[in-house]
This record gives sequence, structure tokens and C-alpha cells, in this order.
Amino acid sequence: MSLFQKKTMGKPPTLADDIPKAADWLAENMARFGYPLDGTVESFRVLDRFFEDQCRPGGLLDGKEGRPRFAIGSYMGQVFCKCLGGKWETDDTDPMGEINILVRLPDGVVIWPVQRAMKRYEKGREESLYGYGMVIAHQREVGSDQ
Repeated sequence: MSLFQKKTMGKPPTLADDIPKAADWLAENMARFGYPLDGTVESFRVLDRFFEDQCRPGGLLDGKEGRPRFAIGSYMGQVFCKCLGGKWETDDTDPMGEINILVRLPDGVVIWPVQRAMKRYEKGREESLYGYGMVIAHQREVGSDQ
């Protein structure tokens, strides 16, 4: 069962169409390799563990560029949309559109989840996805209490 996909009928795929497909592809494949994702910010811990385990020679992310990072960013963004009320903003005319997709939260905060996934891959655990997600989620909770 899909976590995020919506049906699209008779139109060429757009970034907005590709995002939920990539997020679901990630969730399905991560589960196959023992990294279950549940569509919550808490599941970003699993993404961090995946990076720790698989960003090594011979690992699942070894030499992989576009699709896994787009899928991880898409998954993260879908979680921010689902859990925090964010909305995707895409530009299909942008040649770097897959990297520049963003989620705008109701309070105006903008998140670039694919860029964040790229940073996690390049810089390691100092760019923790779980820590990032929890800070964003916590700031929204604190803001709603005031």
C-alpha cells in the first residue's frame, strides 16, 4: 500500500507526480533491506542509520548519485507535508528542478529536502536527518503553543 502516491491520469509526469512515487519507491526498498520507514519524522533515524551503514565502499549508496538522494529528499518532504502541513513547490522548467524542489510550511519556513539529503551524503553524520527533522518539528510545536 502506498504511503504517499495519488493517481495521475493521462498527463505527462511532473516533479509533483514524481515526488510521491520516489518516496514510495524508497519506503518499499528500504523495508526490503531492513530499514522500515513509517512516514513520520521519527523514521528519519532509520534514514541516518541507512546512511551510516551504506555510505561505504560496496554499500547500497556507493557511487549512487541522483535517484536515491531524490527519493530520500522526496520521502522527507512528504513527511513534512503530512506531519507539519507543508506544501511542495516545484518548477518543471528548472534544469536543476529535482534538487531545488522545496516544501513550504504553513508558517512560511522553507525546506529543501533533496539538498539536505545531498548534504547528509557528502558531510556525514554531522548533517543528521533525524536531528534536522526534529528541530523543524519541535519549532512548529513550540510555535503552536504560544
